[in-house]
Amino acid sequence: MQQQKIAVFDIDGTIFRKNLAFELIDELAWMRIFKKEVRNTLVSLYTKWLNHEGTYEEYRKALVALYAENIKGCKKEQILEASKEVVPFYKNRSYIFTSELVSKLKKEGYHIVAVSGSPSEIVQEYNKYLGFNAAFGSVYEIDDHGIYTGKAVFEPTLHKGHVVKQYVVENNLTLSESYGVGDTESDAKFLEIVENPIAFNPNLNLKKIAEERGWKIVVEKKDVIYEINC
Repeated sequence: MQQQKIAVFDIDGTIFRKNLAFELIDELAWMRIFKKEVRNTLVSLYTKWLNHEGTYEEYRKALVALYAENIKGCKKEQILEASKEVVPFYKNRSYIFTSELVSKLKKEGYHIVAVSGSPSEIVQEYNKYLGFNAAFGSVYEIDDHGIYTGKAVFEPTLHKGHVVKQYVVENNLTLSESYGVGDTESDAKFLEIVENPIAFNPNLNLKKIAEERGWKIVVEKKDVIYEINC
């Protein structure tokens, strides 16, 4: 039987125009599941990034640390409830280029996977809208009483390439004619193993990698899409 071709997408800044982790933390603070002061910290981190005080990767890591610190003592049901509030409100805030590419690849019978650093609970909820074959997000430890400890037990951003390679083998897929789309250097590890890597709205680090390796660079500004030839 012919092996199915795979396409791999990052989510935050690649499909979703914002950041799922940010919106989840914000909602958890509004719901008083996280302390209300957490929202002030969240806004401060975002403002610093907007003011060019640090890189996007530093901002992303700060979001991860903020979430891990405040999830301690929370129940999974609370995170799921917040995720179900966030996703319906933001689900249509997607990029044109990646949305059209996903539609095209679905029609061509591709097996489509998302690999994100955002918490698995909201990634899975978002995937109900995306309709991908699989979606991986960060997983946090839950103790015997169903309470989060704050410890991350699976972080895809640390080894996105390994996640994809293992998934391909376990599901008898092929990397022939495969696609990959990402926006930061953490995505480079899966972009380097696909046949059609696309750096979409890349940060500076990924832009440099893409230029060195001759990958396609695509930039979407407002409703205009630009392809940059390296």
